[in-house]
Amino acid sequence: MPSRIEKKKISKKRKVLYWIGGIILTLLLLGIGYGVYVYTQLDNAVEAMHEPLSRDMERQKEMDNVFKSKESFNILLLGVDERSTDKGRSDTMVFMSLNPRTDSMIMMSIPRDTYVDIPGRGMDKINHAYAFGGSDLTLNTVEQVLDVPIHFYSKINMEGFIQGVDAIGGVTVNNSFAFDQDGESFAEGNIRLNGEQALKYTRMRKQDPRGDFGRNDRQRQVIQAAIDEAADFSSVTKVGNILDILGGNVKTNLEMDNLQTLFSDYRQTRKNVNNIQIEGSGSTIGRIWYYVVPDAEWDRIQTEIKTHMEAK
Repeated sequence: MPSRIEKKKISKKRKVLYWIGGIILTLLLLGIGYGVYVYTQLDNAVEAMHEPLSRDMERQKEMDNVFKSKESFNILLLGVDERSTDKGRSDTMVFMSLNPRTDSMIMMSIPRDTYVDIPGRGMDKINHAYAFGGSDLTLNTVEQVLDVPIHFYSKINMEGFIQGVDAIGGVTVNNSFAFDQDGESFAEGNIRLNGEQALKYTRMRKQDPRGDFGRNDRQRQVIQAAIDEAADFSSVTKVGNILDILGGNVKTNLEMDNLQTLFSDYRQTRKNVNNIQIEGSGSTIGRIWYYVVPDAEWDRIQTEIKTHMEAK
């Protein structure tokens, strides 16, 4: 059984996962404009990262048509705390929908304790889907809950997180109120964060009147900030280092052929981001705490996502 110190370290690691979600978006938006050197480095990194799902073969035509027709596509970012003793759980889930026709994006955190029907397993916490069936079952579960396809996924572990943030030169976020966390003071307003500071910024929860929802907002801030940094990235000398970090710490079913299309047709979606919050309430069922979302709320979210995807 892990000691108190080990548990604290594990908990701390979980808080960084949203950050790494931003790093994979950094890769997707780097672009191919840096010449043969960067293209080769990117190709090598993507090859190391590529991990197709068992369901991809039957959906390949649909996924190809999305890019060819410049349609909206959805991606699920998974932050997974995997250890040698167990398969782990997806402690962080961020759903993103990108519409190139309206140059807009939806970003939504899915609370890990959300009470949902996991296909073949019944009602349970949504983060247990990963323990039961890995990325495939997790995507199938989210698709069923949201009633929209999940075209791609990115699975991220914690290694190399701080180095990755520092490699892109840090990020700028707009902090809504001043607070202290782990010996660091964060002023109100626009602040620049390096990797260590970013970790602390995303960990704060107890001082926020909105609790986990406030923390989720800060985590999504970081993802968007990383995307913005990547879109304006111009240091060719650092690209190789960033791609090495990503290649060893990210798995995705995106292929090299997808990346140039993402850069050319989807890059501008970062400029209009709509953050959706899932409204629910805590409930104890069988002595276990769950985050229960009413059917009417799921209907609202599904409608908002579909409206966004179909907009022209």
